[in-house]
Amino acid sequence: MRATILVLGADGNIGRPLVQELLKTGKHIVAGAHNPLHVPEQFKTEPLIDVRRFDFLNAATFAPALAGVDQVFFVRPPQLSKPKQDMFPFLDAVKAAHVQQTVFVSMIGVEKNVVTPHHKIEKYIEKIGLPHTFIRPSFFMQNLSTTHLADIRDRHDLFIPAGNALTSFIDARDIAAVAAKALLDPKQYLGQKLAITGGTAISYEQAAAIMTNVLGVKFTYTHPGLLQFRRTMLKRGIKKDFVNVMVMLYVITRMGNAKTVTDTVQKVLGRAPISFAQFVADNADVFLGKTDQAK
Repeated sequence: MRATILVLGADGNIGRPLVQELLKTGKHIVAGAHNPLHVPEQFKTEPLIDVRRFDFLNAATFAPALAGVDQVFFVRPPQLSKPKQDMFPFLDAVKAAHVQQTVFVSMIGVEKNVVTPHHKIEKYIEKIGLPHTFIRPSFFMQNLSTTHLADIRDRHDLFIPAGNALTSFIDARDIAAVAAKALLDPKQYLGQKLAITGGTAISYEQAAAIMTNVLGVKFTYTHPGLLQFRRTMLKRGIKKDFVNVMVMLYVITRMGNAKTVTDTVQKVLGRAPISFAQFVADNADVFLGKTDQAK
């Protein structure tokens, strides 16, 4: 059967549930992964999935990954912050492969934030004429179970420089479900820019209180200054480019740009978004240090 949908980052927080959604429809999927050995075991044995190595920084992996593909889904890896060098060559390869739809997970409010990598990627996709759908989510809930996990798990503290700003957190599983809808009905979603959020906007103080209530353990919110946060992340060995992007995103949050709430998830999926409390409950073992496998 001909492969039709290439899901990059198939082993990631959005890629895994997206592949699961697509499998329900009997679609043949190419699962692109930086290390194919790290994809879920089911992917390796599922006859509808063809696991292929893919690396944005290795052009030799582009053509093999794109062979026989009609649609492409991708998220910008957070450590890649220079689109001209680490994204545009792949997008040129997608164009050359005559892919019929490219679904890119961008970020909410990107049209107003021209310095972000997401803005530059969107503009390049439009410039080279790739048929596309942009999904623009608010902050991922899974940022707490991945990027900020060490502080939360080990110190029961949200060490995040967001001040008192509100954030309309969205679960990556909802992003995957919306992406699946866009991929399965490209005629309806081609050219669309879908701003998706959770059902409500909360502060990180409220997030800590919800975690306390759901998990039965006291969680706090330490809101460091931006410079203190940057210094701490660098001391922990996180790459400077990644830290700078994080700081930029929290600057945007402090400006109030992360509080927007939309009803797009409800309209696309016919149900309410996953709540923050549900996300915390689903990942209780992760936050309490009993497992490192986030949902």
